[in-house]
Parts: sequence; structure tokens; C-alpha cells
Amino acid sequence: MIRKAVVNGIMLTFREEGDPVAPALVLLHGRTADHNDWNGFTQHFAVRHHVIVPDLRGHGASSHPGDYPIPAMADDIAALLTQLDVERATLVGHSLGGAVAYHLAIRHPGLVQRLVLEDAVPPEPLQGREPVVEDDSTGFDWRMVHDTERQFREPDPAWAAGLAAISAPTLVLSGGRASHLDAGLLAERIPGAKLVTIEAGHLIHATERMAFMQAVDDFLDS
Repeated sequence: MIRKAVVNGIMLTFREEGDPVAPALVLLHGRTADHNDWNGFTQHFAVRHHVIVPDLRGHGASSHPGDYPIPAMADDIAALLTQLDVERATLVGHSLGGAVAYHLAIRHPGLVQRLVLEDAVPPEPLQGREPVVEDDSTGFDWRMVHDTERQFREPDPAWAAGLAAISAPTLVLSGGRASHLDAGLLAERIPGAKLVTIEAGHLIHATERMAFMQAVDDFLDS
């Protein structure tokens, strides 16, 4: 079911599946994607969970407010969970969605039961990035791309320090040698985090679908 909610002065569109009284699980897409990036995975996890799949601000059918601080994106999801009367949730985030997930765990620790970070952007300055070049792609706000790219290149130093405060059990998935990100940096900084490498590149869930689901299921069952 596709639903809408007004949070923090903006409108979020989100998909909801599964039993509303089951444990909540939130799937957070990467940059320029939307909730459809999780098609198929939604149904898989909905067998045992109340699955919530939002379009982040600046993406899909959610509002394009023009300002895109990653911590504010995390606050959007926290407000959505509160509005849905979700007390605690497992967060699964890919790339930018992973960064949103760990910011939520830092800023709203009581809301996070478990954390799965799939090749998430670490809060370390990313070097050697090619300049953003706009094309005719649609479905997202190009201002969001520019704003988040700036944050990837020049993250607030407090963000990295904040990872040490994360108390939720955490699984860090790395795409291995073919990925442009070093997910191991997150595993090193988050207390007790488990690092699993799947040689799939950045799009682990799309490239190695079964291995991704197995790793997440094993973590949730542990």
C-alpha cells in the first residue's frame, strides 16, 4: 500500500507491507532511487515484519524542499516512525540510505533495534570524486545530488565521532573490491559491528540478491 505523511514540514511518500503489529523494518534506498528499488525485497521481509519503505526527501514522490542535510533526512524517518506509532525498528539502508540510517541511530537511538548498512557512504571525506554532471534523469531533485555530494566530500567531523555512540547491533555489508566505498571504515567505528563482504560492487542487493537476503536474514535471526 502506498501512503503519504507530513513530517517536519514536508510530505513523505512510503510503501507499507506486512502485519502492522509485527516487528518494524525500514528499507532506505540509495541516492537518486526511490522505494521501488526494494521491489521484491519488500515482500520477502514482509513475511515476518511490518515493512516501511519511504522515498527520502528529494526522491520519488516525496517533497523536494531544496535543502538536504543528511541528518534532516534521518529526522524525517524518525518522525515518520513516531507518526506510525512504531516504537523501535530495524533499519536497512543502502548507500545514502545507509548514511541516513546511521544518522538516525546516532540521533534517535531509542528508535533503532538493529542496523544494516549496505555499502553505506561513510562520514569520511570522499576523495577523487568526479564532478556531478546533470543530465536528463528525472525522479529526484538535482539539488539533492549536489547537496549530498558536498556532504560526502566534506562531512561534519562530528558525524564520524558519533558512530562510537551507536548501541544497536549492526551489520555492515561491503561490496568488496569492486565498490568505490570502504564500508570497513564504518565497521571499525561502530562498537561491535559485524562486517560481511559480498564481492558484488556497490549495488549488493541488486547484483547478488540471494546473498544479500541471506546475510540480512542471518543477522536478524542471530
